[in-house]
Amino acid sequence: MSQSKTKHVGTLRASVYVQITSLTRFSRLYAGRCSTRNSARNIPCIAKLTNLGRHVSGTAGASAVPTTWVDSLPPKIRPYLYLTRIDKPIGTLLLFYPCAWSITMASYALEAPLTTPLTYLGLFGLGAVVMRGAGCTINDMWDKNLDKAVERTQSRPLARGDVNQRQALVFLAGQLTVGLGVLLQLNWYSFILSLVTTYPLMKRITYWPQAVLGLTFNWGALLGWSAVAGAVNWSVCLPLYAGGVCWTLVYDSIYAHQDKADDVNVGIHSTALLFGERTRPILGAFSASTVSLIGLAGVLNAHGMPFYLGLGLGAAQLARVLWKTDFASRPSCWQGFVGCGWSGFWIWMGALADYAVLISGLA
Repeated sequence: MSQSKTKHVGTLRASVYVQITSLTRFSRLYAGRCSTRNSARNIPCIAKLTNLGRHVSGTAGASAVPTTWVDSLPPKIRPYLYLTRIDKPIGTLLLFYPCAWSITMASYALEAPLTTPLTYLGLFGLGAVVMRGAGCTINDMWDKNLDKAVERTQSRPLARGDVNQRQALVFLAGQLTVGLGVLLQLNWYSFILSLVTTYPLMKRITYWPQAVLGLTFNWGALLGWSAVAGAVNWSVCLPLYAGGVCWTLVYDSIYAHQDKADDVNVGIHSTALLFGERTRPILGAFSASTVSLIGLAGVLNAHGMPFYLGLGLGAAQLARVLWKTDFASRPSCWQGFVGCGWSGFWIWMGALADYAVLISGLA
């Protein structure tokens, strides 16, 4: 083939690729809009065109996923990392903070050496990463078809077709095996796994799935103390756990407001839909309960002023979030959700500062 013909064919291929890519982007936008009206099933040609674009580009639609550090890794592992939401660490932190509160408070009560909290914070940190990722995988396996109909979740790997159910199941087995290695040392694995597995189902049968998530995400408030002390001090840990559950109801209700319009169409329940226009005062009450219950745990554990300074900063952060969040705005709800994580951080910093004062001999 002559050089001019080769150049012409190359140009033609490039032109076809650009046109298909443009049409693919349009089809995704159009399908996304239709899916929120629960009518995407009526336009099969759009789905075929999207798949054609994926085939020609050879990227399986990866370009539509927001650019993160994950995109710098080999293409074959990217969908699995996105499946775990590892690019959004806020979920892992929300799972980790109740563990950190409990470990630090137990270390304070026992006047344990610094190596004790450091060891268990590392162990629980790894457990939080693994189990949060497993929870996301289970959630997406349950919600694959629903995610296709919700604008915000259409780019998730299972919903997009970048990973199939069998691949996700094998990946989940690996995640749970790693989690088993961490959590069997703490003897709570089966309890945690049952809660993680149950949460996606609750969204279909009750308007209180956030309460179930609270039971799941705050197990560390009990388990952390048990790991350090060898047994749970229920007088301290129960109010700490209850405060964590209330905290989860606050941040996950804010999170649920992002998808409330789509949730109505696909039959998903949430406290965002249940609370409606009363969300702000109800979440204000849960925030006050969070601070009060964690404060009670601090009193029963004989904490000093640093603990309450941290708790006060956490309370101020929750108040700031509830004051500023626009529950009709998806970006504002996301910012509020992340902002709630900072309240958990400040509570931990208060407990950690109190422990540091104790072991330094300044108390």
